[in-house]
Amino acid sequence: MVTRYLRRFYRLASIVATPDGHRVTLDARPLLTPGRAPISVPTKALAQAIADEWAAQDQQIEPETMPLTRIAATALDRAGPQRPAVTRAIVGYAATDLLCYRAEAPPGLVERQATVWQPLLDWAAQRFDAPLSVTQGVLPVTQNQASLDALHEAVDAFDDFQLAALSTAAAAAGSLIIALALAHGRLTPPQAFAASQIDEAFQSEQWGVDEQARQARQGLASDIEAAGRFFTLLAD
Repeated sequence: MVTRYLRRFYRLASIVATPDGHRVTLDARPLLTPGRAPISVPTKALAQAIADEWAAQDQQIEPETMPLTRIAATALDRAGPQRPAVTRAIVGYAATDLLCYRAEAPPGLVERQATVWQPLLDWAAQRFDAPLSVTQGVLPVTQNQASLDALHEAVDAFDDFQLAALSTAAAAAGSLIIALALAHGRLTPPQAFAASQIDEAFQSEQWGVDEQARQARQGLASDIEAAGRFFTLLAD
């Protein structure tokens, strides 16, 4: 399959201060989301980083090299207009959170999961009053509804831009707890990715690296890195 990119149609990517934030422009015209909303973000640092993504494009525009733009567009096109549905989808990761499903063997993997994952669950239980149950194997475990409600409240406290970044992180990690730990500075992006990839890393150590799987993991790492950077730029 041949990917066709849009040719670069602008000379200058820049930002403009507005009453409610900072707008990204291309040749003084507003940069629009796929839903035709102007990309205006809360902080100058984030706006400049998005403009830098567009400035770095060569003769053809490659969307996969602009993750901050993608998250901002998600915030404006989905997280805002469809906030209840987006929040429910994010909280849904907690019902089958990666950290709650532990291996029965081998001992090395069991120990590695417990060492990395249990402190994150303990942190979430204390921070959000949301203890989650752990099981061994793949059979589903039913989580306490009070914990899921508490996590829903925690997620709903995020603004639309934070919510979009949280959605990106949760999808890449397969874990709401890892995504929340990233958002609150409990984990760095590399730590969050490593925590989400314990099983895969262990298998690679035992059997070697599959190239297709490596490329897929690289994409997930990039998504988590972008979400972490997005959170940081929102705070600047």
